[in-house]
Amino acid sequence: MAGRVPVDEHAAFVRSMLAGLGARPTERVALADALGRITASPVESPIALPPFRNSQMDGFAVRAVDVADAPVSLPIVGEVAAAAGRPAPLEPGTAVRIMTGAQVPEGADAVVPVEDTVPDGAAGGTHARVLRSRRKGEYVREAGSDLAAGADVLPPGLKLASRHLAAAAASGLTELHVRERVRVAVVSTGSELVPPGSELGPGEIPDANGVALAAAVRAAGAVVVHEARVRDEVGRLRDELDAAHVAGAELVVTSGGVSMGAYEVVRETLELLGGWVGSVAMQPGGPQAIGAYRGMPVIGFPGNPVSAQLSFELFVAPTLRKIAGLPPARTERLELADSLASVPGKRQFLRGRRSDDGRVEVVGGPGSHLVATLAASELLIVVPEDVTHLDAGALVDTVFL
Repeated sequence: MAGRVPVDEHAAFVRSMLAGLGARPTERVALADALGRITASPVESPIALPPFRNSQMDGFAVRAVDVADAPVSLPIVGEVAAAAGRPAPLEPGTAVRIMTGAQVPEGADAVVPVEDTVPDGAAGGTHARVLRSRRKGEYVREAGSDLAAGADVLPPGLKLASRHLAAAAASGLTELHVRERVRVAVVSTGSELVPPGSELGPGEIPDANGVALAAAVRAAGAVVVHEARVRDEVGRLRDELDAAHVAGAELVVTSGGVSMGAYEVVRETLELLGGWVGSVAMQPGGPQAIGAYRGMPVIGFPGNPVSAQLSFELFVAPTLRKIAGLPPARTERLELADSLASVPGKRQFLRGRRSDDGRVEVVGGPGSHLVATLAASELLIVVPEDVTHLDAGALVDTVFL
């Protein structure tokens, strides 16, 4: 690729570089580690749900025929709690006090809620006076009424949420078969970078890119296996790339070191390996890089925080999300709240948010260092390369962040 590369062409090239990541192996993980993962196959329940007949209410287990002529008084012959064990069978003409979730005794076929009964004082409180009749099966949860044993409790390709893990646990499962996540290394470059929270010396800035890109990787359904922050020294960058390889990374994303000046360590490293470092016709995020190191695709982004974050969302996140089984970023065509101007020859990605009337307004300027305005945004306003001005009320494409 030579000259200033169109955005769509660069995106297609990145996709081709990452195409080998798509055929994912599978693995088994514990339920505690399965949140957000994608099921690789149907999940079968080895037991029925519920596994036994149980009471839907606190009340009395009875035979429906014995309360058909309610009000009627029945002797209380026992109590069944929600606990291990099998209750004694229920004899005709009697009642058993039962708690919610407790196993319904053999012979009982209905539960009378406690609020539909009163103690029978004439019998010294040893009887329950049932005030209304109940049909057979009322307030009784039959075994398998939720799911039969051997049926699928979860389908394949499902992103696991807490409710899905609850269903798996209720089925007695301790592990789930899921797609293996893409393993990514995140390397931020720049001698000026220090860990967030450090006391800043002259010329130093906190490393926002490392934090942001690692979080973006995870949000796209991949896993970060190596993180590093390196000075502008080619040897140190190669050391971290070697470490990423040892950690099992399948993809490396970098920030910084791809411009035209001196100390551009990503440029120096990738160009020696036959990679490409150049300019894409977009703002922010013009400088970009693509290469490979020890079989790992290396995708390099600019060092300015906004450029790095938007570049990831535009060029890498779509592939990772697709592999992970996640939906693509939401897009919508919205009406501009105010007029705007754009740079000719570059696709502009302006930060924006929706106003109270549903229209979209620009947040802050186009500067690639404006992290606070990016944080205050909820979407990107996409202005095509051949458009230099849009009036208020014009329809624009937007990409939600």
